[in-house]
Amino acid sequence: MFSTAFLDLPALQGASGTVTLPGSKSISNRVLLLSALCQGTTMVHDLLDSDDTRVMLAALRQLGCGVEVKGTTVTITGLGGRAWPTEAIEFFMGNAGTAMRPLTAALAVQGGDFTLKGVPRMHERPIGDLVDALRELGCAIDYLGNEGFPPLRVHQPTLQLDKPIPVRGDVSSQFLTALLMALPLAAQDRAITIEVVGELISKPYIEITLNLLARYGIAVERQGWERFVIPAGSCYQSPGTIHVEADASSASYFIALGAIAQGNGIRIQGVGADSIQGDIRFMDAAALMGAKITSGPNWLEIQRGAWPLKGITLDCNHIPDAAMTLAVMALYADGPTTLRNIASWRVKETDRIAAMANESRKLGATVEEGPDWITIHPLPAGQWQRASIHTYDDHRVAMCFSLAAFNADQVPVRIEDPKCVAKTFPDYFEALFSVAHTEATNIPVICIDGPTASGKGTLASRVAAQLGYHYLDSGALYRVTAYAALQAGLTLEAADEAAIAKLARSLPVRFEGEQVLLNNVDVTDAIRSEQGGMNASKVSVLPAVREALVQLQHSFRRLPGLLADGRDMGTVIFPNAPLKVFLTASAAQRAERRHKQLISKGFSANIDSLRADLEARDARDMSRSVAPLKPAQDALQLDNSSLSIEASVTQVLDWWQSKSC
Repeated sequence: MFSTAFLDLPALQGASGTVTLPGSKSISNRVLLLSALCQGTTMVHDLLDSDDTRVMLAALRQLGCGVEVKGTTVTITGLGGRAWPTEAIEFFMGNAGTAMRPLTAALAVQGGDFTLKGVPRMHERPIGDLVDALRELGCAIDYLGNEGFPPLRVHQPTLQLDKPIPVRGDVSSQFLTALLMALPLAAQDRAITIEVVGELISKPYIEITLNLLARYGIAVERQGWERFVIPAGSCYQSPGTIHVEADASSASYFIALGAIAQGNGIRIQGVGADSIQGDIRFMDAAALMGAKITSGPNWLEIQRGAWPLKGITLDCNHIPDAAMTLAVMALYADGPTTLRNIASWRVKETDRIAAMANESRKLGATVEEGPDWITIHPLPAGQWQRASIHTYDDHRVAMCFSLAAFNADQVPVRIEDPKCVAKTFPDYFEALFSVAHTEATNIPVICIDGPTASGKGTLASRVAAQLGYHYLDSGALYRVTAYAALQAGLTLEAADEAAIAKLARSLPVRFEGEQVLLNNVDVTDAIRSEQGGMNASKVSVLPAVREALVQLQHSFRRLPGLLADGRDMGTVIFPNAPLKVFLTASAAQRAERRHKQLISKGFSANIDSLRADLEARDARDMSRSVAPLKPAQDALQLDNSSLSIEASVTQVLDWWQSKSC
């Protein structure tokens, strides 16, 4: 997951390949709570690992449920047949509506001394209609802040089950879902009826709830979409094992990607047209806009069809979350697209109508909006604008606008706070980059060259971490190559040059910060020794090995970008990099740094000798016949003799910001 302050998406040109989706958030949190209300244990497979599910799991642990997590399989030991906690408990619900609403209802029906709080945005999301319905039932709930909004305090109820319980259906389907999941706790002796007041929105999410309740032994009688009857004698029964479908809402981004991007199409694993999730019907809307879609029991395949896409007018009440993706697809259409009946967007993680309108306008689009509708006009070639997309701590805003990077004008797009996707799809951007492609020249590279012990490795790895870029330590490549050659039984002489070059072309090496991994084994200390440096010098003079390592270094240029450090990154390996930095420091300062480093590792060292060695090394590096150490003509020079690493990082980021704006 990208935890950077922002993520710059370079101009993307096409996409092909297969994406396996994470589990559905809506199903995951429903299944967790239902499993907690059962007696015995339930094994849940393919559970979504996200912020929202972690919130629910934490709450279940507080209630006394057994929770055992092994990857995406979670075993829940339920509360059925056991006493619920009598002590006061405070729950932190983050911004997880799929946890807050149903847990509130279950706690209120069961009774106790419970407080439910969240992030500031959660305290702006209405819950009054659910509280009103629960109070009608006889539950005791107090508002601890603004009337109609969390935080809440729950007490012991005095349940009154002799009349239907009214609940508004036109604000959020989560209110009805919460009641449907909680009321079986009180239906042992008599049937309980829920009456929906007004039009029920997001009906497909209620279908998910009813389907899952049936899996847990609760056969709710649905009378149209107006009345729901929970039969007397209802009792939760564990299904023993249950699998969570992949998230159909998350599928919408890759369905749209297949419709937008040139390439051989996108295959989505984990969900198909027969999904129980209503958002799977996004595929119908995408098809209306021109996408070519085929489906199997657990997969979808999408290819670009009509181009440009077709502008549509659509009632989106049945796909409220996935419909956001249509707003970005509309930018690639042949005419305006109007999405109607989306009032629920206003009360989600943010005001999504306003958010989609504001950020689309940044890209250059004309947008109109109303209380429950939005119209987006397309952006033809020549009118796309570079934009920094504010994401409002809303995962869907971030994922939607990532699709704008495929624009006709090939302008990059910045996504602010990319980690907000952790709510439902922590590895979304990694999944996007695994199938997206573009010209290598579109993938940005920052080069940091400099002499030995100038601190370029530390600086480069930290800048890479700040930007979410891949990192290449070119000097370590020669050390790793020598190490791998010796491990393979080769000598470091010309006689084995061809064999070493063959090994180097596909060396399984990667860099994580200042750690070097070979075949997933940490070899940092092994290659950083004095002997490791001498071995690197031996292989570096072999022409075939140098050529192989040039190819390997080019392969590190992957989305979303690369930070490369060495001695010839800007002059030889990436001469067209948009930012080149030549890092320098006085020999005295570098010797002092190296001395401290060696002493900290328990080695004895003499500063004067170290300085003499560094000066001799500089002279050799600058006089080499192949790729001598020198600044690229367009490199920015940074003398960090008196700068902290933090100040150096800030300077490079400032330079990059000025280049990329």
